[in-house]
Amino acid sequence: MTCTLKLSRAAPDGLPACVLLAFLATAGLFYVNIMPALVAGLIDGLGFSNRDAGFVGSANVYGAACGALVAVFLVRRLPWRPVQAALLALLLTLDLLSTLVKSAEPLIALRFLHGVVGGTSVGIGLAVMARTAIPDRAFGMLLAVQYGAGGLGIMFLPALARAHGPEVLFLALAAFTTVALVMLPFLAEYPPRSAAAARAPSADRTRRLPLVRTLVAIFLFQAANMALSAFIIPLGRHYGLEDDFISGTIGVANWIGVSGAIAVIWMAGRFGRTAPVASVLALSLLGVVAFLLSGIASVFVAANVITAIAWSFVIPYLFGMCADFDAAGQSATLAGFFSKMGLATGPAAAALLLGADNYALLIGVSAAGLAACALAAFGPARLLDAGRARQVD
Repeated sequence: MTCTLKLSRAAPDGLPACVLLAFLATAGLFYVNIMPALVAGLIDGLGFSNRDAGFVGSANVYGAACGALVAVFLVRRLPWRPVQAALLALLLTLDLLSTLVKSAEPLIALRFLHGVVGGTSVGIGLAVMARTAIPDRAFGMLLAVQYGAGGLGIMFLPALARAHGPEVLFLALAAFTTVALVMLPFLAEYPPRSAAAARAPSADRTRRLPLVRTLVAIFLFQAANMALSAFIIPLGRHYGLEDDFISGTIGVANWIGVSGAIAVIWMAGRFGRTAPVASVLALSLLGVVAFLLSGIASVFVAANVITAIAWSFVIPYLFGMCADFDAAGQSATLAGFFSKMGLATGPAAAALLLGADNYALLIGVSAAGLAACALAAFGPARLLDAGRARQVD
């Protein structure tokens, strides 16, 4: 007598599936959400210099950008489920190997390789999310998981790393990857949708210029935000705030920032793209400019909360716009590459701009980047909204 066990898979477009997909697409890039803890752990636990610890983080992100580019070419050609399982297993192995490395140069190389594998995994995950009925909701859940899990990591991992060593950080990454690997069998197949089944008008979707503008908007948004975020602690110190107050503010802001992603999940595209993106980008711009008054503690808190909410709100919409430009999810994968390049470029550009603590210049350039992002995103958003209106008519 033979007994077969058949797994029950989540409904492809249901909320549980969005949660599973969010974990899947976060596993390869979760180190970004705990980056402050990772850098501090390497400095305190292994005696790395600020430079070497920063290079470890940068190597991970630049590797992820390379991996995301690889995913653009893989997503149409290979079956995503077995490829994703292999990538997650390799990620798990690389995180465990990282616990054994105690010097900077080999760890930088190892984390770059981890980034390539993780970036490929994230890129495939984004492509699969783009194949859901409402990509905005799926991408919103992605940001909710990243902010929520990242908030927990920032709260507990630094103390654990101080007590048990920096190996705890890589074990935490391995644990998250294990959870994603366990979730994988419960996901549906998500085959590439045919052009006929696509949501928005196919004629609009094949236009390359709006897609390019959306990709540029993603790069600008991530670079502008990350340039400021990477130096938010020294910025607060520059304006006379205490370290405990700064850290507490950042933690609270991250948790409140989840509300932006939750709003995207609730809205689920029902208000179009132009109005939500334009209004929240304007709010984000206001929050960035408010950092000029960081000497006033309440303004510093408000600026952090506003930018956190806007960050978790705008990115799902921009990724959703990319998803509406093709039926297979390749554009969403390409969006992952531009996103990671922005995340890696922002801090580097900020370091060049700061000079002798010129934070006013940094704030101004970040604000200009957000304004340019709004200009780049406005046309594609209107185009997609117009296509949806014609479809309804």
